[in-house]
Amino acid sequence: MTDDTATPADDDTGADVGHDLETERTTAPMSDYSSRAVLVGVVVALVGAAIAFGIPVLAVGI
Repeated sequence: MTDDTATPADDDTGADVGHDLETERTTAPMSDYSSRAVLVGVVVALVGAAIAFGIPVLAVGI
């Protein structure tokens, strides 16, 4: 049985999906972010938590 998942060494698999293999790639956690971005994230999380937990608590209390 042959291994059909292996690709030849000279096969450029990155070009198949549009990746540029010559430049340095970064991921989101490695990207810089500002204090404003952190503040917006915290506010969004707090509003989401208030909606997710506040509405059921108010509904049970009524």
